[in-house]
Amino acid sequence: MTHIDWLSSLLHIVPVSGRAEHRCFFAAPWRLEYEPSETGEIPYHVVLAGSARLEGTDGEPSRTLNAGDILLLTRGPAHVLHDGGGQAASPIRQKIGATITIDENDGQGERLDMLCGRFLFSAEHARIIHNYLPPRLVVSAAEHSAKATKLGARARLANLVGLMRSESAEENLGGQAMLGALSAVLFTLALRLASEDQAAPSGLLTLAGHPRLAGALSAMLADPGHPWTLPELADLCGMSRATFIRQFQQSLGRSAIELLTDVRMTAAANALRATSISVSAIGEDVGYQSEAAFQRAFKQHVGLTPAQYRRQAASEGKSSR
Repeated sequence: MTHIDWLSSLLHIVPVSGRAEHRCFFAAPWRLEYEPSETGEIPYHVVLAGSARLEGTDGEPSRTLNAGDILLLTRGPAHVLHDGGGQAASPIRQKIGATITIDENDGQGERLDMLCGRFLFSAEHARIIHNYLPPRLVVSAAEHSAKATKLGARARLANLVGLMRSESAEENLGGQAMLGALSAVLFTLALRLASEDQAAPSGLLTLAGHPRLAGALSAMLADPGHPWTLPELADLCGMSRATFIRQFQQSLGRSAIELLTDVRMTAAANALRATSISVSAIGEDVGYQSEAAFQRAFKQHVGLTPAQYRRQAASEGKSSR
Protein backbone atom coordinates (compact mmCIF):
# COMPACT_ATOMS: atom_id res chain seq x y z
CA MET A 1 0.00 0.00 0.00
CA THR A 2 1.02 3.64 -0.40
CA HIS A 3 1.75 5.05 3.04
CA ILE A 4 0.00 8.23 4.07
CA ASP A 5 2.18 11.08 5.33
CA TRP A 6 2.15 10.17 9.03
CA LEU A 7 4.25 13.17 10.09
CA SER A 8 1.93 15.74 8.51
CA SER A 9 -1.03 13.95 10.13
CA LEU A 10 0.71 14.04 13.52
CA LEU A 11 1.55 17.74 13.24
CA HIS A 12 -2.04 18.49 12.24
CA ILE A 13 -3.22 16.91 15.50
CA VAL A 14 -0.27 18.21 17.55
CA PRO A 15 0.86 21.54 16.04
CA VAL A 16 4.37 22.65 17.04
CA SER A 17 5.77 26.15 16.58
CA GLY A 18 9.29 27.40 17.26
CA ARG A 19 11.35 30.25 18.60
CA ALA A 20 15.09 30.91 18.17
CA GLU A 21 16.36 32.80 21.22
CA HIS A 22 20.15 32.75 21.66
CA ARG A 23 23.22 32.66 19.42
CA CYS A 24 26.22 31.62 21.52
CA PHE A 25 29.78 32.56 20.56
CA PHE A 26 32.01 31.04 23.25
CA ALA A 27 35.65 30.12 23.67
CA ALA A 28 36.64 27.52 26.29
CA PRO A 29 36.16 27.49 29.19
CA TRP A 30 32.38 27.95 29.08
CA ARG A 31 29.32 26.37 30.74
CA LEU A 32 25.53 26.73 30.36
CA GLU A 33 23.07 25.38 32.94
CA TYR A 34 19.37 25.02 32.10
CA GLU A 35 16.46 24.59 34.50
CA PRO A 36 13.61 22.22 33.60
CA SER A 37 11.39 23.69 30.88
CA GLU A 38 7.75 24.60 31.33
CA THR A 39 5.10 22.17 30.07
CA GLY A 40 4.68 22.79 26.36
CA GLU A 41 8.34 23.60 25.68
CA ILE A 42 11.09 21.55 24.03
CA PRO A 43 14.55 23.13 24.21
CA TYR A 44 16.75 22.74 21.15
CA HIS A 45 20.44 23.40 20.49
CA VAL A 46 22.12 23.53 17.08
CA VAL A 47 25.92 23.30 17.09
CA LEU A 48 27.04 25.40 14.13
CA ALA A 49 30.79 25.17 14.80
CA GLY A 50 32.99 23.62 17.47
CA SER A 51 31.66 21.08 19.97
CA ALA A 52 29.75 20.89 23.25
CA ARG A 53 29.44 18.31 26.01
CA LEU A 54 25.90 17.46 27.13
CA GLU A 55 25.23 16.36 30.72
CA GLY A 56 22.26 15.60 32.93
CA THR A 57 19.27 14.66 30.79
CA ASP A 58 17.07 12.34 32.87
CA GLY A 59 19.89 9.94 33.69
CA GLU A 60 20.97 9.37 30.08
CA PRO A 61 24.72 9.17 29.42
CA SER A 62 26.64 12.32 28.60
CA ARG A 63 27.68 12.81 24.99
CA THR A 64 29.60 15.18 22.77
CA LEU A 65 27.72 17.27 20.22
CA ASN A 66 29.73 18.20 17.15
CA ALA A 67 29.28 20.75 14.36
CA GLY A 68 26.04 20.02 12.54
CA ASP A 69 24.41 18.19 15.46
CA ILE A 70 20.90 19.23 16.48
CA LEU A 71 19.68 18.30 19.97
CA LEU A 72 15.99 18.11 20.95
CA LEU A 73 15.01 17.42 24.58
CA THR A 74 11.32 16.56 24.25
CA ARG A 75 10.59 16.38 27.98
CA GLY A 76 12.44 19.60 28.76
CA PRO A 77 14.72 18.28 31.53
CA ALA A 78 17.36 20.25 33.41
CA HIS A 79 20.60 19.91 31.49
CA VAL A 80 24.12 21.29 31.23
CA LEU A 81 26.24 22.11 28.18
CA HIS A 82 29.95 22.85 28.59
CA ASP A 83 33.27 22.73 26.77
CA GLY A 84 34.41 19.51 28.46
CA GLY A 85 37.69 20.89 29.81
CA GLY A 86 36.73 20.97 33.48
CA GLN A 87 37.95 24.52 34.12
CA ALA A 88 35.89 27.26 35.75
CA ALA A 89 33.80 28.98 33.08
CA SER A 90 34.54 32.56 32.11
CA PRO A 91 31.69 35.11 32.53
CA ILE A 92 29.12 35.44 29.76
CA ARG A 93 28.03 38.77 28.28
CA GLN A 94 24.65 39.21 26.62
CA LYS A 95 23.56 41.57 23.90
CA ILE A 96 19.78 41.54 23.55
CA GLY A 97 18.65 42.33 20.01
CA ALA A 98 15.28 42.61 18.31
CA THR A 99 15.85 39.28 16.54
CA ILE A 100 17.97 37.21 18.93
CA THR A 101 20.18 37.49 22.02
CA ILE A 102 23.92 37.19 21.43
CA ASP A 103 25.91 35.45 24.22
CA GLU A 104 29.71 35.82 24.30
CA ASN A 105 32.64 35.31 26.67
CA ASP A 106 36.38 36.02 26.82
CA GLY A 107 37.76 32.48 26.81
CA GLN A 108 40.88 31.61 24.85
CA GLY A 109 40.29 27.92 24.01
CA GLU A 110 38.33 26.04 21.35
CA ARG A 111 35.51 28.14 19.95
CA LEU A 112 31.82 27.27 19.83
CA ASP A 113 29.04 28.74 17.70
CA MET A 114 25.61 27.48 18.79
CA LEU A 115 22.01 28.47 18.13
CA CYS A 116 19.49 27.77 20.92
CA GLY A 117 15.75 28.02 21.09
CA ARG A 118 12.49 26.28 21.95
CA PHE A 119 9.76 24.36 20.21
CA LEU A 120 6.33 25.20 21.61
CA PHE A 121 3.13 23.15 21.83
CA SER A 122 -0.12 23.26 23.81
CA ALA A 123 -0.12 21.64 27.25
CA GLU A 124 -2.89 19.22 26.24
CA HIS A 125 -0.56 17.74 23.64
CA ALA A 126 2.14 16.88 26.19
CA ARG A 127 0.98 13.26 26.48
CA ILE A 128 1.61 12.57 22.79
CA ILE A 129 4.95 14.45 22.77
CA HIS A 130 6.26 12.88 25.97
CA ASN A 131 5.00 9.32 25.50
CA TYR A 132 5.67 8.80 21.81
CA LEU A 133 8.81 10.77 20.97
CA PRO A 134 12.27 9.92 22.34
CA PRO A 135 13.24 12.02 25.39
CA ARG A 136 16.55 12.97 23.79
CA LEU A 137 16.98 13.17 20.03
CA VAL A 138 20.18 14.09 18.19
CA VAL A 139 20.29 14.35 14.41
CA SER A 140 23.15 15.61 12.27
CA ALA A 141 23.01 18.20 9.50
CA ALA A 142 26.77 18.41 8.98
CA GLU A 143 27.03 20.34 5.71
CA HIS A 144 30.19 18.67 4.48
CA SER A 145 29.40 15.08 5.42
CA ALA A 146 29.04 12.50 2.66
CA LYS A 147 25.40 11.93 3.63
CA ALA A 148 24.55 15.62 3.37
CA THR A 149 25.65 15.72 -0.28
CA LYS A 150 22.79 13.36 -1.20
CA LEU A 151 19.29 14.63 -1.85
CA GLY A 152 16.98 13.97 1.05
CA ALA A 153 16.15 15.05 4.58
CA ARG A 154 19.77 15.50 5.69
CA ALA A 155 20.63 17.80 2.78
CA ARG A 156 17.48 19.85 3.35
CA LEU A 157 18.27 20.06 7.06
CA ALA A 158 21.80 21.27 6.28
CA ASN A 159 20.36 23.97 3.99
CA LEU A 160 17.84 24.99 6.66
CA VAL A 161 20.54 25.26 9.34
CA GLY A 162 22.61 27.38 6.97
CA LEU A 163 19.68 29.74 6.50
CA MET A 164 19.11 29.96 10.27
CA ARG A 165 22.82 30.68 10.77
CA SER A 166 22.78 33.61 8.34
CA GLU A 167 19.41 34.95 9.56
CA SER A 168 20.57 34.95 13.21
CA ALA A 169 23.89 36.62 12.44
CA GLU A 170 22.45 40.09 11.96
CA GLU A 171 19.31 42.13 12.61
CA ASN A 172 16.95 41.90 9.63
CA LEU A 173 13.44 43.21 9.10
CA GLY A 174 11.08 40.41 10.14
CA GLY A 175 14.03 38.43 11.51
CA GLN A 176 12.27 37.17 14.62
CA ALA A 177 9.27 35.93 12.64
CA MET A 178 11.58 34.36 10.08
CA LEU A 179 13.57 32.46 12.71
CA GLY A 180 10.35 31.32 14.38
CA ALA A 181 9.05 29.90 11.12
CA LEU A 182 12.38 28.25 10.36
CA SER A 183 12.42 26.74 13.86
CA ALA A 184 9.06 25.05 13.21
CA VAL A 185 10.47 23.60 9.99
CA LEU A 186 13.54 22.46 11.94
CA PHE A 187 11.31 20.34 14.19
CA THR A 188 9.61 18.71 11.22
CA LEU A 189 12.84 17.98 9.35
CA ALA A 190 14.55 16.62 12.47
CA LEU A 191 11.71 14.11 12.95
CA ARG A 192 11.72 13.24 9.26
CA LEU A 193 15.44 12.56 9.31
CA ALA A 194 15.26 10.55 12.54
CA SER A 195 12.44 8.38 11.17
CA GLU A 196 14.51 7.63 8.06
CA ASP A 197 17.52 6.58 10.14
CA GLN A 198 18.16 2.84 10.12
CA ALA A 199 18.44 2.99 13.92
CA ALA A 200 15.37 5.14 14.67
CA PRO A 201 15.54 5.88 18.40
CA SER A 202 12.13 4.94 19.83
CA GLY A 203 8.39 5.43 19.80
CA LEU A 204 6.64 6.76 16.71
CA LEU A 205 9.99 7.12 14.93
CA THR A 206 10.59 3.38 15.28
CA LEU A 207 7.12 2.61 13.92
CA ALA A 208 7.57 5.05 11.04
CA GLY A 209 10.81 3.35 10.07
CA HIS A 210 9.33 -0.15 10.25
CA PRO A 211 8.71 -1.42 6.70
CA ARG A 212 5.38 -3.01 7.65
CA LEU A 213 4.07 -1.34 10.81
CA ALA A 214 4.33 2.13 9.28
CA GLY A 215 1.08 1.50 7.42
CA ALA A 216 -0.90 1.12 10.64
CA LEU A 217 0.68 4.24 12.14
CA SER A 218 -0.17 6.31 9.07
CA ALA A 219 -3.73 5.03 8.92
CA MET A 220 -4.54 5.72 12.57
CA LEU A 221 -3.08 9.24 12.49
CA ALA A 222 -4.78 10.12 9.20
CA ASP A 223 -8.24 8.85 10.23
CA PRO A 224 -8.53 8.34 14.00
CA GLY A 225 -12.33 8.37 13.75
CA HIS A 226 -12.42 5.19 11.69
CA PRO A 227 -13.64 2.17 13.73
CA TRP A 228 -10.27 0.46 13.57
CA THR A 229 -10.02 -3.15 14.72
CA LEU A 230 -6.84 -5.11 15.41
CA PRO A 231 -7.53 -7.55 12.52
CA GLU A 232 -8.03 -4.60 10.15
CA LEU A 233 -4.79 -2.92 11.26
CA ALA A 234 -2.93 -6.23 11.06
CA ASP A 235 -4.25 -6.73 7.52
CA LEU A 236 -2.91 -3.26 6.53
CA CYS A 237 0.52 -4.45 7.64
CA GLY A 238 0.27 -7.86 5.98
CA MET A 239 0.52 -9.64 9.35
CA SER A 240 -1.54 -11.99 11.44
CA ARG A 241 -3.34 -10.41 14.38
CA ALA A 242 -1.01 -12.03 16.91
CA THR A 243 2.15 -11.01 15.04
CA PHE A 244 0.89 -7.46 14.63
CA ILE A 245 0.07 -7.11 18.34
CA ARG A 246 3.48 -8.48 19.36
CA GLN A 247 5.58 -6.45 16.93
CA PHE A 248 3.65 -3.22 17.53
CA GLN A 249 4.10 -3.53 21.30
CA GLN A 250 7.80 -4.34 20.89
CA SER A 251 8.42 -1.38 18.57
CA LEU A 252 6.38 1.27 20.39
CA GLY A 253 6.37 0.05 23.97
CA ARG A 254 2.58 0.53 23.90
CA SER A 255 -0.28 -1.21 22.16
CA ALA A 256 -1.97 -0.02 18.98
CA ILE A 257 -5.18 0.57 20.96
CA GLU A 258 -3.31 2.79 23.45
CA LEU A 259 -1.89 4.87 20.61
CA LEU A 260 -5.26 5.10 18.86
CA THR A 261 -6.96 6.22 22.09
CA ASP A 262 -4.32 8.88 22.74
CA VAL A 263 -4.68 10.21 19.19
CA ARG A 264 -8.48 10.22 19.43
CA MET A 265 -8.50 12.03 22.78
CA THR A 266 -6.01 14.61 21.51
CA ALA A 267 -8.16 15.26 18.43
CA ALA A 268 -11.24 15.52 20.64
CA ALA A 269 -9.51 18.00 22.98
CA ASN A 270 -8.57 20.11 19.96
CA ALA A 271 -12.18 20.20 18.78
CA LEU A 272 -13.54 20.98 22.25
CA ARG A 273 -11.12 23.86 22.59
CA ALA A 274 -11.47 25.35 19.11
CA THR A 275 -15.09 24.71 18.06
CA SER A 276 -18.66 24.79 19.36
CA ILE A 277 -19.51 21.37 17.90
CA SER A 278 -21.63 19.27 20.26
CA VAL A 279 -19.93 16.72 22.52
CA SER A 280 -21.81 13.86 20.89
CA ALA A 281 -20.72 14.96 17.40
CA ILE A 282 -17.08 15.27 18.49
CA GLY A 283 -17.25 11.81 20.05
CA GLU A 284 -18.62 10.39 16.81
CA ASP A 285 -15.93 12.18 14.78
CA VAL A 286 -13.19 10.50 16.82
CA GLY A 287 -14.65 7.02 16.59
CA TYR A 288 -17.20 6.64 19.41
CA GLN A 289 -20.72 5.59 18.41
CA SER A 290 -21.99 6.18 21.96
CA GLU A 291 -21.74 9.57 23.66
CA ALA A 292 -21.59 7.80 27.02
CA ALA A 293 -18.58 5.75 25.88
CA PHE A 294 -16.85 8.91 24.66
CA GLN A 295 -17.60 10.70 27.93
CA ARG A 296 -16.11 7.82 29.95
CA ALA A 297 -12.99 7.57 27.76
CA PHE A 298 -12.35 11.31 27.80
CA LYS A 299 -12.82 11.58 31.59
CA GLN A 300 -10.46 8.65 32.15
CA HIS A 301 -7.86 10.10 29.77
CA VAL A 302 -8.00 13.81 30.66
CA GLY A 303 -9.44 13.81 34.18
CA LEU A 304 -12.33 16.08 33.16
CA THR A 305 -15.59 15.50 31.33
CA PRO A 306 -15.72 16.99 27.81
CA ALA A 307 -18.01 19.79 29.06
CA GLN A 308 -15.68 20.59 31.98
CA TYR A 309 -12.69 20.60 29.64
CA ARG A 310 -14.45 22.96 27.21
CA ARG A 311 -15.37 25.38 30.02
CA GLN A 312 -11.81 25.32 31.36
CA ALA A 313 -10.35 25.95 27.90
CA ALA A 314 -12.76 28.86 27.36
CA SER A 315 -11.81 30.34 30.72
CA GLU A 316 -8.10 30.04 29.96
CA GLY A 317 -8.66 31.68 26.58
CA LYS A 318 -10.35 34.68 28.17
CA SER A 319 -7.66 35.10 30.84
CA SER A 320 -4.88 35.10 28.24
CA ARG A 321 -6.40 38.00 26.27
